[in-house]
Amino acid sequence: MSASWPETVEIRRESAQVPYRDALTRMDARNRAIAAGEARELVWLLEHPPVYTAGTSADAGELLDPRFEVVEAGRGGRYTYHGPGQRIGYVLLDLTKRGRDVRCFVHALEGWVIATLSDIGVEAWRAEGRIGIWCHDQNGREAKIGAIGVRLRRWVTMHGFSVNLAPDLAHFTGIVPCGIEEFGVTSLEALGIALAPGAWDEALLARGPDFLAALEGKACSLP
Repeated sequence: MSASWPETVEIRRESAQVPYRDALTRMDARNRAIAAGEARELVWLLEHPPVYTAGTSADAGELLDPRFEVVEAGRGGRYTYHGPGQRIGYVLLDLTKRGRDVRCFVHALEGWVIATLSDIGVEAWRAEGRIGIWCHDQNGREAKIGAIGVRLRRWVTMHGFSVNLAPDLAHFTGIVPCGIEEFGVTSLEALGIALAPGAWDEALLARGPDFLAALEGKACSLP
């Protein structure tokens, strides 16, 4: 489905896990190259080995059991878990060409994930005052199925989102995910949906034109 994307955006899909620190290094280099006009924008889809990442607002009291490596991510937000079975989307776009609106970028990123989940049969939404993508879990309770965390440098975006396809949900218990104690996390697998990473990628990339249109102000309706 990536053929519908403009040639100015590279689509990269990894089948092997990429260590988190390696991904940070590669993102940093690509961000600088995009800002300098030396590389195309990038949407990078991948998975990480188990890791806890700390955003710029992370509270040490929310790291309950550091059973995995803890890495300072440099993005906004608090503690997040990444691991096998969770699909990551790193989105490196030049907002000088796409509206220069950070709030619209985050809103469009959320909308992209929500629309993709809808296409595979999961009703998801934004929640006032709570970062992330939310849905009802298998018991009908509200739970997080996706996380959002971004950073901008010289108007080029970094980081992006994660969606729980089939991770080990017990790994989230080592932290207070995104600083929100009263709600749990869920996954497509927990909801009875078996979806391979490649199938998720195809569904996501098919929604790419809508995402880019929102960034360019053609569909950015903020509440």
